[in-house]
Amino acid sequence: MRLHVGCAMWTHTPWQGRYLPHPLPPSERLRAYATWCDAVEGNTTFYATPSRSTVETWAEQTGPGFRFVVKLPKPITHERRLAGAGEELRAFLDAIEPLGPRAHALWIQLPASFGPNDVGALAAFLHRLPAHHRYAVEVRHRAFFADARATGLLERVLGRAGAEWVPFDTTAFFDTPPTSDAERDAWLKKPRVPRRATALTDRPIVRYLGRDDVTRTVEGWRPWVATVAGWLREGRSPTVFVHTPDNAEALPLARRFHEDVRALLPELEPLPEPVSPSDGPSSDDEPLTLF
Repeated sequence: MRLHVGCAMWTHTPWQGRYLPHPLPPSERLRAYATWCDAVEGNTTFYATPSRSTVETWAEQTGPGFRFVVKLPKPITHERRLAGAGEELRAFLDAIEPLGPRAHALWIQLPASFGPNDVGALAAFLHRLPAHHRYAVEVRHRAFFADARATGLLERVLGRAGAEWVPFDTTAFFDTPPTSDAERDAWLKKPRVPRRATALTDRPIVRYLGRDDVTRTVEGWRPWVATVAGWLREGRSPTVFVHTPDNAEALPLARRFHEDVRALLPELEPLPEPVSPSDGPSSDDEPLTLF
């Protein structure tokens, strides 16, 4: 019985000196994060394929049980819309190869304009992908959530490929108007789609967006606590990523989500104790700071 939790990144300025040691060289930042969480979203790969040597350092800083959910580059999913991007795909697959089993799933995030009429392109793309990876697809077109025929079509295509449907749950975030600059920015950018809590595989992946207010974030994820506990009882091994608009508290919140699930399932193994900010290097010239 294993639940993995994580955030949208492994380095974030508000965490420095508060939750993670500061200063830390780039080669140690992921290692420190991995004492808090055992999964991370690979969002940076959407904007540029990393060098193989960079990915090797990611593998060196994490254990084999750590989970990366790595996003396919934008040229493949948004510019080429899954067609004619063989060269870009090969370069990406070669770059992430050093992750080995840490590459928990390759994340195919599709634009909001990618609708039911495009599912054929997705089916063909999934069919061409190497079988030794797991795949997870995130869609944002409302028809996939509101039209039963579109939902069924997508589920059949994903089911044939053994791919998971990744929900990005923003319902708690959009429940009331924004109250901060970070929330107002997210209000304009994040998708507004209904909550979806159906797992297609034995390793479901959830992305949850709360608010900058910790209490409201925790209140909003309560349906997911019950859902995830149910998946664990069924023998599934979920991964849950906790987001907030400013992500200032996302690191401890991810651990708190794990604790909330464990309150329902005491047999769930706890996360290890995280590194303390005082465990990092410091000097009189460069003391631990919040920013």
